Amino acid sequence: MYVAAVPNRHSPPAILLRESFREAGKVKSRTIANITHLRPEQIEALRRGLASSHAVAGFALPDAFHIERSRPHGHVAAVLGSLRKLQLDSILDSKPSRSRDLAVAMIVARIIDPASKLATARGLHSDTLHSSLGETLALDAADESELYSAMDWLLTRQPRIEQELAKRELRDGAVVLYDLTSTYFEGRHCPLARLGHSRDDKPGTPQIVFGLLTNARGCPVAVEVFEGNTGDPKTVATPVHKLRERFGLQRVVLVGDRGMIASARIREDLPASLGIEWISALRAAQIQKLARDGQLQMSFFDEADLVEIAHPDFPGERLVACFNPLLAEERSRKRPDLPAATEKQLEKIAVATKRARRPLRGKQNIGIRAGKILNRYKMGKHFQLTIEEDSFQYKRKTANIEREQSLDGICVIRTSVDKETLSSEQVVAGYKSLSGVERAFRSLKTVDLHVRPIHHRLPDRVRAHILLCMPAYYVEWHMRQLLAPVLFDDHDKPAAQAARASIVAPAQRSGAAKRKAATGKTASGAPVHSFQTLLGDLATIVKNRIQPKDRKIPAFDMLTTPTRVQQQAFALLDVTLRLH
Repeated sequence: MYVAAVPNRHSPPAILLRESFREAGKVKSRTIANITHLRPEQIEALRRGLASSHAVAGFALPDAFHIERSRPHGHVAAVLGSLRKLQLDSILDSKPSRSRDLAVAMIVARIIDPASKLATARGLHSDTLHSSLGETLALDAADESELYSAMDWLLTRQPRIEQELAKRELRDGAVVLYDLTSTYFEGRHCPLARLGHSRDDKPGTPQIVFGLLTNARGCPVAVEVFEGNTGDPKTVATPVHKLRERFGLQRVVLVGDRGMIASARIREDLPASLGIEWISALRAAQIQKLARDGQLQMSFFDEADLVEIAHPDFPGERLVACFNPLLAEERSRKRPDLPAATEKQLEKIAVATKRARRPLRGKQNIGIRAGKILNRYKMGKHFQLTIEEDSFQYKRKTANIEREQSLDGICVIRTSVDKETLSSEQVVAGYKSLSGVERAFRSLKTVDLHVRPIHHRLPDRVRAHILLCMPAYYVEWHMRQLLAPVLFDDHDKPAAQAARASIVAPAQRSGAAKRKAATGKTASGAPVHSFQTLLGDLATIVKNRIQPKDRKIPAFDMLTTPTRVQQQAFALLDVTLRLH
């Protein structure tokens, strides 16, 4: 380490604390701190201290300095730098403010260390911080009350945020994905928390439902929160309103699953006059009706795995029937398991009605127990029950099971988009792209951002909490695209698509992605990371507060030297360790 004076054109020279190091056999230097602001006598004392430390044998340097504090910094620099590069702070508000900085801090914290608002405030505060985030944003005295106020401020700006993201990610004629999920709520004091269908296997707990609107690649644009007992189809009007009225798009293709964009929603919320076309799919019962009416036959797939058909029940629509033999084989393999498991449980009820001690009696009691089993295994349509006051019998509906089995592997996509706009293959690809929203939900709920547990009692606080997670995933999504070469993510999508036999066939990973998974190494031989383990690796780059032994010399900060993997990550993100 040494003090260098760097010429500065017509201004006084810049005084820099620097260190030299070797890289690839070459001697290089890096700036540790700008100490131009120090008094000349302090600079001279530092220069003498460094000179005398180096004059002593090898390990004398630590005697001249000690580290007062170390703050993990690399992951903060990566995420906050990416957020600023995306200009997301300007999207939140064009003018800098403390509320904006607090919102930015909560978005970054949701990625690097998702926690409650109280824990986030402690992570920012100078006395309890566990990263450099608070001091970087000058928030090292923030408390949880300020964070709650910033959440309220952010919620008022949701229309602006979504409009700006829509301008970036959506265009007229674009494919837009929409899907819903639910998550359980801690407590029972929020009006939004209602008993409803749990997608997290938490039956009997209050739920919160939220819908995510993304572009065709799964990049988030908007989010909306609903009461926990809201049915999927009832939410369709909300994204339609946003697309038409708030985003000003005259024509888009909305993609939703078969449980959401159903016939009733198409009539009421998606009339042709709105300019919102759609892609969805038929339910199993509708597919069976097509087969009974002769409009769908297995012979259609003798030479191709997809074919367009028509049916009077769906006037003005295109129906694209697809057959996936691998899916048919998988369903055929699993098909015997559910009926067998159902029969095993139903037999227990039959035995309970015949036992000598305290036999099960009453049609209502027997029916309740049988109904729970059929609902658990979703086998109600495949069993015929005979319930009496003192007896219970069951048998399989063999014809139903065989009819359903004959259609294993078949999916029928329905759409209002004409052939000139989207081919059959593009329609199928559009529906399959809903997997991008499913990946977003996995990241939001389990893998990365951990939207739950939700403790907020006020409905608007719940909405603000979900809203915070949406821009956090927006940053993460863009970071993943850039970091794909060093992650297990597939970074060669064109090769993966080329390896796919057809759009109906299961998606393939590229050869490069398979090699990464098999070897655990990138093409350059570096270790492959998941997104979270890479953030953990970057967090080992710390900002050390170093105090010279001579107290007349002020303390200064010094960053850990990045490893080769860390340098590559910052190069891919095109951000720097030094944030201003």
